[in-house]
Amino acid sequence: MGRVTVMDHPLIQHKLTIIRRVETGTKDFRQVVSEIAMLMAYEVTRDMPLEDIEIETPLVKSVEKTLSGKKVAIIPILRAGIGMVDGFLAMLPAAKVGHVGLYRDEETLQPHEYFVKLPADISERKLFVVDPMLATGGSAIAAIEALEKRGAKTSNIKFVCLVAAPEGVKALNDAYPDVEIVVAALDDRLNEIGYILPGLGDAGDRLFGTK
Repeated sequence: MGRVTVMDHPLIQHKLTIIRRVETGTKDFRQVVSEIAMLMAYEVTRDMPLEDIEIETPLVKSVEKTLSGKKVAIIPILRAGIGMVDGFLAMLPAAKVGHVGLYRDEETLQPHEYFVKLPADISERKLFVVDPMLATGGSAIAAIEALEKRGAKTSNIKFVCLVAAPEGVKALNDAYPDVEIVVAALDDRLNEIGYILPGLGDAGDRLFGTK
């Protein structure tokens, strides 16, 4: 199936159950998605480099740790990925935010980009590509292709999602083996129309109250 890290933290798992429930409304769904994203941001930044700086506390001078200036960008895949951005920004308020918009061709079911807006120095940044779902993997692969085409290094990319299907993990691993995949849950499978089971339905519709 491929490489994937599943975040089994109790708070993440508890909140994931809330958004899986069919009776969870738009307001609560949106809030809890943001909370899960914040918890995941805490975990996926664990390997960010630190450096020493000298500061002055109210009592003495002291050498302490600070992030070593590694530039970061959060890249939501439109539209559902927007639901994860605020949670990441709560942890990384200085991060830049880019956007990759994709639509699916109704006949071929292949994703096509319609909007890409990124920080100018994308090649120098560590990138967190966020989308609630990794189903077939088509959108994730297309988004990373769009980033790579504009100078991003795939070794700098982590793909962060809430719920993934094994089929999507394998497809993304096969296409981009150096992109780390981090999920809150690895679900059972895709159904015949490409929805994740047990899943949480259409994340975009549930976030924005659309059908």
